Amino acid sequence: MDRDIGLNKLIGLSNTLLEKGKLTEHLFTVIIAVIIGASTGLITVAVHKLINGTSAFVYGNNGDIVRNLYSLNWEMKSFIAAIVLMLLLPFFKLTKDHRKYRILKNSALIACAAICVFFYVTDGNSSGNGHINFLSSVKSNPWYMIILVPSIGGLLVGPLIYHHAREAKGHGVPEVMQSILLRGGVIRPIVAFIKSMTAIITIGTGGSVGREGPVIQIGSTIGSAMGQKMNVSGQRMKTFVGCGAAAGIAAAFNAPIAGAFFAMEVLLQDFTFTQLSPIIISSVISTVMAHSYLGNFAAFTVPSHRFYNHHELILYALLAVATALVGFLFLKVLYFFEDLFDNRVKINSQFRPFIGGILIGSMGIFFPEVLSTGYDTISAALNSGIIWKTALVLIFVKVLATSVTLGSGGSGGIFAPSLFLGAMTGAFFGGAANFLLPGHVSSAGTYALVAMGGLVAATTQAPITAIIIVFELTNDYQIILPLMITCILSTIIFKSLSRESIYTLKLVHRNIVIKDGAEINIMKSIYVKDIYTSVYESIGANWNFDRLVTAVLSGKAPYFPVVDGKKNVIGIISIHDIKEHLYEKNILKDILIATDIASTDIITVTPETDCHTVLSIMSSKNLEGLPVVNAGTEKIIGMIWRKDILDAYNKEIERRDIAASFSSKITMKNIDSSVHFMEGVSMTEIPIPKIFIGKSIRDLNIRAKYGVEIILIRHNTKHGSKIKAIPDANYAFSYTDSIVIAGEIGKINCMKAL
Repeated sequence: MDRDIGLNKLIGLSNTLLEKGKLTEHLFTVIIAVIIGASTGLITVAVHKLINGTSAFVYGNNGDIVRNLYSLNWEMKSFIAAIVLMLLLPFFKLTKDHRKYRILKNSALIACAAICVFFYVTDGNSSGNGHINFLSSVKSNPWYMIILVPSIGGLLVGPLIYHHAREAKGHGVPEVMQSILLRGGVIRPIVAFIKSMTAIITIGTGGSVGREGPVIQIGSTIGSAMGQKMNVSGQRMKTFVGCGAAAGIAAAFNAPIAGAFFAMEVLLQDFTFTQLSPIIISSVISTVMAHSYLGNFAAFTVPSHRFYNHHELILYALLAVATALVGFLFLKVLYFFEDLFDNRVKINSQFRPFIGGILIGSMGIFFPEVLSTGYDTISAALNSGIIWKTALVLIFVKVLATSVTLGSGGSGGIFAPSLFLGAMTGAFFGGAANFLLPGHVSSAGTYALVAMGGLVAATTQAPITAIIIVFELTNDYQIILPLMITCILSTIIFKSLSRESIYTLKLVHRNIVIKDGAEINIMKSIYVKDIYTSVYESIGANWNFDRLVTAVLSGKAPYFPVVDGKKNVIGIISIHDIKEHLYEKNILKDILIATDIASTDIITVTPETDCHTVLSIMSSKNLEGLPVVNAGTEKIIGMIWRKDILDAYNKEIERRDIAASFSSKITMKNIDSSVHFMEGVSMTEIPIPKIFIGKSIRDLNIRAKYGVEIILIRHNTKHGSKIKAIPDANYAFSYTDSIVIAGEIGKINCMKAL
């Protein structure tokens, strides 16, 4: 209760500051972006150090867990205690003792927060650019420890995800994209905690994934939580989610520009200034925070590389082909194993990561390079320290290891594995090129660096982000030409093999369409019953030719349904159907009847059909209108026209824009409850009429019955209010609701009188 009161006071204070300080909405967004960037940067540092601490705990001292346990500092012990608490929570929940459950849950979350705060103000147990020498530590362990550690990691991760936040499974970015597309950017705050814990465990114990995907999801969750607490509009909520994602990438790679472009190119697909400025600021602030605790250097130590000669661009074009093919292989194998574990492995999902851990550990015995992020091996490749034949083998093993880790339910990103695969592809290609053309080509490390960008560009379908992130890693203009040609060509080739990126394919498997998603979603939200016309011109089945010609030529519609005596549709006639008979009108006027001419190959729709489906039918058949019939019958009740659908679409777009703007104003500034747009037209907020309580917008058919549009709904509670800027047609009204409606003043007054 006290926490909610405090949050409401914070929201009230921000509104007061906006009013008295005359802050613009854009400036307010920038201020919140700074907070998101700072928070995400600090948490990224904490995750980074806890991964190192976990790796040191499980693999250090030749796998002597007991010795490692005694040497743990208190923050790692607190982290382990938090994991234990989260694992115990479901058992207390089963006892229905809500008080104990709430106390334990809050204790676990506070413990996680305390760990992060501690790492913000100390150096923890690691420093510098990155990581303990993970590869050397793993190699010093006995074979059974290499199998056992990832297995235990999977055994911990599975229940945490299963019982607390199933969105934390996998690589995270598709879940963020799904929240933006379907929920306006709303993400549950607990996802950040569970994603942090499961990613730390998965990566720290050797899971073949990266930390970039998790920090993107964690940052996005922080941005979403800020937006939810501030009751911002849907558009601004998406901006905050983008700020968090950009901040995560920026802090993880010391690459603020790449972080900003990733958020705009991959997540939001929007490069407008209103999106760009807060995202860049959040990215910069996050990078500054990372600098404060990890130092100001890139994720990899990269030597100086140079472009040998312009003829070598041919080889880089071939390298683009290689990276596209490896990226396509990665895509196919990854989703094969996801399908395998989800649909064919008959084991409870909370225990599947344990199976994955056993398989990963078994691969790690022979190829320890593929465990965890693989940064040590990437650095070796960038310094031309990998034998090119070995690099070829590691490509296939890494694809398999990452696919098993994520497919079985582990938590981590695919960004680092993509970099690993790119580095190995480049090391192999560059090594082979130097073997065949010694002294005439760049080093294998140069090819590895360029291929990293090429493979990331291919799999993510984000070439700008890939070019910038590699350029920021090196700060070397010499490689920009081969980097650009490789990234662009790799993206084009990959796109010819797969329409979807490694992120969007997961959404397609969930029947979520990214391409043209906004238009499709709007069309699917408009139904025939909302816009069809019940006034139509029809032709009787037995009308003679003379009568039907007169009706068609004098009518205003392009199509005329042919109906029988019971108003059942039996055909359709257009002017094109009669024009070839017009020259013989005098002869045929008493011979032909409507059914002789009408096309009986007709398609009808019902009032419950959505307009996306209707428009698809019209486009495929090159029609301008369709008869509307009652469900289960052929009895006509009206017509729906393409023009009416497009008009309804434009009105819905305008309504949503007004809703977002008005939502922002009433949230941020508490403006007057009524706004006049033009003479006779107004928008106002009214309490929910009593006759509406318990009924949905769809049940009430408000648009048709009352002639007004519901712009948004305010759901009021004792803890504050929530704004639903784009109301769901199935939302059931409660007595605490109020609604913002727009329409003619007379009709609004009628609504007020209900």
